[in-house]
Amino acid sequence: MGYKIDPVWEQKYSEGHREMYPWDTVVSFVFSNSPKDKPRNQVRILEVGFGTGSNLWFAAREGFHVSGIEASQSAVDFARRRFEQENLRGELLQGSFTDLPFDTDSFDLVIDRGALVCVGWSDHRAAIGEIARVLKPGGRFHYNGYCDSDSSLRCATPAGDGLVKDIREGGLAGVGQLLFVSRREVGDLFRDGWKTLSLYRREFTNMAQTNGDIHAQWLGIFEKLF
Repeated sequence: MGYKIDPVWEQKYSEGHREMYPWDTVVSFVFSNSPKDKPRNQVRILEVGFGTGSNLWFAAREGFHVSGIEASQSAVDFARRRFEQENLRGELLQGSFTDLPFDTDSFDLVIDRGALVCVGWSDHRAAIGEIARVLKPGGRFHYNGYCDSDSSLRCATPAGDGLVKDIREGGLAGVGQLLFVSRREVGDLFRDGWKTLSLYRREFTNMAQTNGDIHAQWLGIFEKLF
């Protein structure tokens, strides 16, 4: 394992936490950005930190060639069972997204749906470097990180390497260590070797609470240049 993932995720998955359906942003990304000049079974999609595999389950059902890497063995075991029960094919591996066990220039699309934010800056950058390595030139990366305008950042304890822990309030309370990323930092991450196709800061304000908690995240699509 190349990085130290927060043990809260293995605990959650071993106790029955499940994601059963894909995230809407991932569905849109896959359909809008998959190459149209070859059949779906030749379009290779990788997800880093796939959890219990809901996004890859969707992509496999749609006929794409899917692979994934996930730190939690309990999550991997569940995803593999689900694929097997539904006769779906996919390469679902337990391991580290800072050391991807895949060939260079081998994927058309890579998905991050709130996984890279679970590690600090050193591993965050290393993971993006590995994603750039395994993406084909012209391949596209769905990046979904938490924004530094999120209310949960105000109620946490610094943990080193950009991470915070012990989040006590907001929509991210109790999810373990996290990295919150500024606009400048996103730019720095994708300055060299990438083309920014889109970058949105999406914010939700909880108006049912008197303090108006804000949940904020980055939704970016980046293309590997060469």
